[in-house]
Amino acid sequence: MAKSFRRANHSGSITKVTDARRRKPFKVVTTMGWTDDGKQIRKVLGYYKTRDEATVALANYNENPYDISGGRATFTDVYEKWSNQKYPTISDSNVKGNIAAYKRCSFLYKKPFKDIGVDDLQYVIDTCGCNYPTLKKIKILFNQLYKYALPRKLTDQDYSKNVDINKYKQRNPNQKNRQAFSQEEIQKIKNLDCEEAAMTVLMLIYSGMRIGEFLNLKKTDCHLDERYIDVTAAKTKNGIRKVPIAEKSIVYWEHFYNKTDSEYLVSMDGRDFSTGKGYTAYKDTYWTPLMETLEFGKRDIHETRHTCSTLLYAAEVYEPKINRILGHTGKTTAENVYTHLPVAELIDAINTI
Repeated sequence: MAKSFRRANHSGSITKVTDARRRKPFKVVTTMGWTDDGKQIRKVLGYYKTRDEATVALANYNENPYDISGGRATFTDVYEKWSNQKYPTISDSNVKGNIAAYKRCSFLYKKPFKDIGVDDLQYVIDTCGCNYPTLKKIKILFNQLYKYALPRKLTDQDYSKNVDINKYKQRNPNQKNRQAFSQEEIQKIKNLDCEEAAMTVLMLIYSGMRIGEFLNLKKTDCHLDERYIDVTAAKTKNGIRKVPIAEKSIVYWEHFYNKTDSEYLVSMDGRDFSTGKGYTAYKDTYWTPLMETLEFGKRDIHETRHTCSTLLYAAEVYEPKINRILGHTGKTTAENVYTHLPVAELIDAINTI
């Protein structure tokens, strides 16, 4: 059984489907035209939780009719349309992040986008078992898809803003207890600085660069005479920056720069690490064996970056300078937008560690 609410002729109808299992029981049907023999051609505009939502949706449609074929567009359809437009304009790392977030949303793939509600989105968050940073990426994907869908009439409301991830802020099953390299450990690495693997570790410690940034550096990004590196591709806007080269590490940068086997700065044994598996190749072939030789145990490559940060703070370097060197987001708008620190000041800062 269904209960209908009468409206003006040919303005559409709202029917309540009496099925206890249906989360959105109010069906909106509208007239799309007439057949040659005068019969109405009717199509479903959508399903809604309340009669008020259904009434608003039908009123909006009657005021500004649109092609409701988009109403059957699935979550996957919207994602594909959005990604075809978006991905050519963003970095590879952001593309990979969005693809990874999308893979967590299989529960939504075949659902009509117009019928997806906050409970569906929240179900993905609550059941995917991801850590908080990954949940943020999933929610950002939701935000972007709704931003794309709303003006195209593929949905009537943005439910992404109601998704709650804050309750998972303390959940990070992949969290690692990183520790900075001590001065004694750094000295042990220096004792092996005739080996290229040790050189790369010292370059990372004294620059604070992310390993991905470091392995993808081209020689054209390195300005050794001026003592800085241009990072031109990064995960965030603040990651695109000029990184100072410390005086105590310049000899290692020059060593790799003067090699002629690759356009990329870091190359060893006739290969560079710029491919998608470059990080794994570097870690398995050079990083891990070096840590074993030094008897440091299992150490995370990102601890080099943590070490740089720790040394800078210990040297009482002005925090905005530390953020500029590491590519961190500043704590204030003024720091992020209006502070433009000269490279010379950053070089002086890195030379204190």
